[in-house]
Amino acid sequence: MRRELIKRVLWIVCVTAVCWLAGCMMLRPSGIERKAGGGEVVVVLHGLNRTSRAMGKMTDTLAQEGYTVLNCNYPSRSGSIAALAEGVHQDITPHLAQAEAVHFVTHSMGGIVLRKMLKEHPLPNMGRAVMLGPPNQGSELADALGSWWAYRWVNGPSGDELGTSTNSIPARLGAPAFSLGVIAGDRTMNPLYSWIIPGADDGKVAVERAKVEGMADFRCLHVTHTWMMRNPNVIRQTLHFLRNGCFEGTGI
Repeated sequence: MRRELIKRVLWIVCVTAVCWLAGCMMLRPSGIERKAGGGEVVVVLHGLNRTSRAMGKMTDTLAQEGYTVLNCNYPSRSGSIAALAEGVHQDITPHLAQAEAVHFVTHSMGGIVLRKMLKEHPLPNMGRAVMLGPPNQGSELADALGSWWAYRWVNGPSGDELGTSTNSIPARLGAPAFSLGVIAGDRTMNPLYSWIIPGADDGKVAVERAKVEGMADFRCLHVTHTWMMRNPNVIRQTLHFLRNGCFEGTGI
């Protein structure tokens, strides 16, 4: 009974997601949107099944604060996380040589792409990173739905690599070797997904699974996974961490 209910609702979710995704892809070509600013660069990475358009408000705010911003539009569902990380590395490298420091702001799977990229290609001028809703310990959604053709069709090879097992990509990346702040959300607008995920979650990732060993600071805010990158409080906390290496208020 439970499995049949999940299957029916998932079908509706998948059809909606595919239509939305197709529309997004037509609106924004692959590549990098560059906003020139100061000597410090912030690379912005969107999440799975999103485009750089989703990070527009964050990008604009970072540019207004004086950063040079590279808002990357990478094909998140077209290959493995390793392949995506390599592609992002090749895209951003020509823009980083003269940077005083290179920071990162990521959403969702973008954080895993970043961890994989920096494990293979450490940056000598690496600064700080803020991850929003990252599945740093995977997501139960990939465990429960990863074997279904609809899930794989919508999310591609990378979505299938985000499980919680000890053999998953997130589990094998190790502790980050850079100053990292993580923001998780505990507000969900997807009761079906939250039924699958134990504990507090943002509709896609459990609060506890956003954490990673070695992070410098952590915040849980009352925001949803899908739109957290546009939330004013999330943006303010992101800016604070990039400047100071910690979030506002009481830390971990």
